[in-house]
Amino acid sequence: MPFLRSSLAALAALLLAAATPPSPARLYGPLFVAVQQARVFPDGKTFADAVPRRDPAAILADYRRQRPTGAALKAFVLANFIVRGENDRGDVRAHVRALWPQLVRQPAPAVPGGSALPLTAPYVVPGGRFQEIYYWDSYFTMLGLRADGQGALVESMLDNFTALIERYGHIPNGTRTYYLGRSQPPYFALMLDLSARPAPAIAARRLRALRREHRYWMAGADCLDRTGACARVVRMPDGSLLNRYWDDNDTPRDESYTEDGISAAAAAPRAPAAVFRDLRAGAESGWDFSSRWLRDGRTLATIHTTDIVPVDLNALIWAMERRIASGCAAVADRACARDFSAMAARRRAAIDRYLWHPAQSRYADWDFRAGSTTSSLSAATLQPLFVGMASPAQAAAVADTTRRNLLAKGGLRTTTVQTGQQWDEPNGWAPLQWVAIAGLSRYGDDKTAKDIARRWMGTVSAAYAETGKMLEKYNVETRTPGGGGEYPVQDGFGWTNGVASAILDKYPDLAAQSR
Repeated sequence: MPFLRSSLAALAALLLAAATPPSPARLYGPLFVAVQQARVFPDGKTFADAVPRRDPAAILADYRRQRPTGAALKAFVLANFIVRGENDRGDVRAHVRALWPQLVRQPAPAVPGGSALPLTAPYVVPGGRFQEIYYWDSYFTMLGLRADGQGALVESMLDNFTALIERYGHIPNGTRTYYLGRSQPPYFALMLDLSARPAPAIAARRLRALRREHRYWMAGADCLDRTGACARVVRMPDGSLLNRYWDDNDTPRDESYTEDGISAAAAAPRAPAAVFRDLRAGAESGWDFSSRWLRDGRTLATIHTTDIVPVDLNALIWAMERRIASGCAAVADRACARDFSAMAARRRAAIDRYLWHPAQSRYADWDFRAGSTTSSLSAATLQPLFVGMASPAQAAAVADTTRRNLLAKGGLRTTTVQTGQQWDEPNGWAPLQWVAIAGLSRYGDDKTAKDIARRWMGTVSAAYAETGKMLEKYNVETRTPGGGGEYPVQDGFGWTNGVASAILDKYPDLAAQSR
């Protein structure tokens, strides 16, 4: 009997061993050792708890063949395992759809002594430190709202912007009292394209608002002096009128008071008021700050934004003039349609004459004090394609320049110089990606457009897998969170969400890489 009992016990042990699955260390052998010894994850339990996406033997075979190390090893693991806290968050599109309700704010009355401007309808904020509407951000946010079936919020945002123009004569940089001295890149005309067919009374109200916004940008035409510039208007050498960025104030920005004081001190002996105006104008551009606005192309102390006639601003105002002409024609206001069609034609001719650089196959900014284009190559060169102002030959030339100089591993570069400013290399920004994608696609170069979309979504997805967040900006060289600027990188994030949804709506087959 003792012999029988010992035999049965041995058999039971063998059966138990056969039924016991191997631990991760035994199952993945050299892969497990490499991940743990390299401390790919700070907590050793993280990889031990990871769930394979496919047959473990196939994963191990691929590892033995590739033998990745460093960042490539982590990428291999994330591609082949669901890792808690790393890539178990679902896909980007689903995350964005879940974020929209979190970024919606309801209208509220103004609080005496507070800086918030009251709004009349629900609205969407970017997120992070930005808990108010921002003008040009909102266009790219609205692209995503429309793609994700949030048409009511698109109309609500349009109602708010229309009311802001009626109240203040323009759409401020953001809905705070300290932003009222400036606007931002004028996308209201393009926002109207996102609307469902509005009732005639609403369409008429929005057209009146659009015409009033145009008067805001052109108000300087009535005060041009011997310098050739006043407010937001610049007289070009042939007498034609183009626009620049400006601010009605020449004091430090409320929201960056200390930083502006430091910048003005560094710019001595320039008058501080002139420096403050240029900093504020840089904020109106939305590119705050960039080598585009720096006289030496490197240091903020040389900022001279108000000397620059930017190509993207003038392309947007051309689009505004075209839409006003179209809107007037639709209601049989022939005089208005004729006048604005003529304005748009004159603006396009001036842009072609002064802001198109054929020898360098790019659209450029113009320094009106120097009387020449600037040397800065930036993603702004694609804005004329985005609004449909470029000729086919110009579009093809810009596309070639984009492929050769602006295309990075993770998307479109903002500029080609590194200054530490956030609107320079190596950062990439969602609105500039969409301007390039839509602009190139408009002219038939869908191959380059989709390549930019693929690279950008790879960057957004990689950062999302790493952080669980949608970020304001990204480093398109390393596919990591962006840097630079006056504040830490923000998450939320309105325009990144909007552009991601718009891209995946345009190119559904890219959705797989966003998971």
